[in-house]
Amino acid sequence: MGKRASAELGTGRADEGLGGNGRDEAIYRNLFVAIVENHLAPGTKLPEDTLAETYGVSRTSIRKVLQRLAHERLVDVRLNRGASVAQPSVGEARDIFSARRIIECGAIPQVVAKATPAKLDVLRELVGREHAAQDRGDWRESIYLSGAFHVELIRLSGNETLTDFLTQLVSRSSLVIATYGSPQTASCRHSEHDDVIEIIAGGDVDGATRWMDRHLRDVERTVVLVEEEPAPADLKKILEEVAQRRPKLR
Repeated sequence: MGKRASAELGTGRADEGLGGNGRDEAIYRNLFVAIVENHLAPGTKLPEDTLAETYGVSRTSIRKVLQRLAHERLVDVRLNRGASVAQPSVGEARDIFSARRIIECGAIPQVVAKATPAKLDVLRELVGREHAAQDRGDWRESIYLSGAFHVELIRLSGNETLTDFLTQLVSRSSLVIATYGSPQTASCRHSEHDDVIEIIAGGDVDGATRWMDRHLRDVERTVVLVEEEPAPADLKKILEEVAQRRPKLR
């Protein structure tokens, strides 16, 4: 799996070297991917000392990264209990999908108005990557790309505020799927993404809005809202494996 542009998913800025803030950014991106791709299950503890040893930095640097992820609701930081990967409640899960319907359906008129053949081709390329990931059984990549598709679709509206809101909701959706659902069945069917691109290309605002509402409700229904105790994770091993697919920290 190649390095992804931060525009696809996530709020991280591109690194400018890996010194100082750039190093913190690289650690953030590594942890972000580990969480969003479900390498780290919801509820996994994130001890500062283990993370500091893994990345070769101070606990102060780790604390800043964890606070940033907590602000994005991907990590829970609790007094005297430390940090752990967020584990959305059933109520939060429903709220996340409800908020996504409001944003994604509401933005469709702007998306259709501003969509161009070149921009739709970018979406088609992203769906092609979804096809490839599902065909090789890489459900983590498939879920990631599915979320990236929704973010890039709304980005066509030209409204960066909505895009930023949706980016965080899509990231949290991955935690909902990891907590309550089967990743193999909870990801979007990429063939449906092909469908909405053609609906938008045809200028059908009502059709695209109906598609989005039905699509998101279908995804939500595939998530089985039954809480399970996560298995213990080898935090250091997981993060080292994720880091191997990213530029090395220096």
